[in-house]
Amino acid sequence: MTNSPIKVAVFPGSFDPITTGHAELVRRAVPLFDKIVVAVGVNTQKKYLFPLEQRLEWLKAVFADEPKVEVSSFEGLTAHFCNKIDARYLLRGLRNASDFDYEKTISQLNDIVGDGLETVFLISQPAYSHISSTIVREIIKGGGDASPFLPKGVEVRK
Repeated sequence: MTNSPIKVAVFPGSFDPITTGHAELVRRAVPLFDKIVVAVGVNTQKKYLFPLEQRLEWLKAVFADEPKVEVSSFEGLTAHFCNKIDARYLLRGLRNASDFDYEKTISQLNDIVGDGLETVFLISQPAYSHISSTIVREIIKGGGDASPFLPKGVEVRK
């Protein structure tokens, strides 16, 4: 019996904030991999609604019951982060055709830059396909109740 390398996937995003759609996608992917690293990409040019520390805390709380899920953050290219931690898979969710067009291009570039990094796409369940962090941020900024779109463990006080 040979030792095969463990299957590590990275689910990258800004998670500003994490939504029920993100959480559901990771939970559906858990049986497919030995480890999933939910990784907050930090772009110094981007303005976030919530600080990195808060987003990492939320991710840890949401996935506290999932031993195969780890939480991390990184700067720079996602593909370089994947190579650094020996992840051979990227996990991405698709809500609609626009997501597919965008993610397909990124996936093809990551395959080259990431030296064969494979992207695994999961199609969003219908109950989550309308949810995005952008929309949730707008609800929060407008003083609305975003709780229906946030997983357990995420409380927003703005």
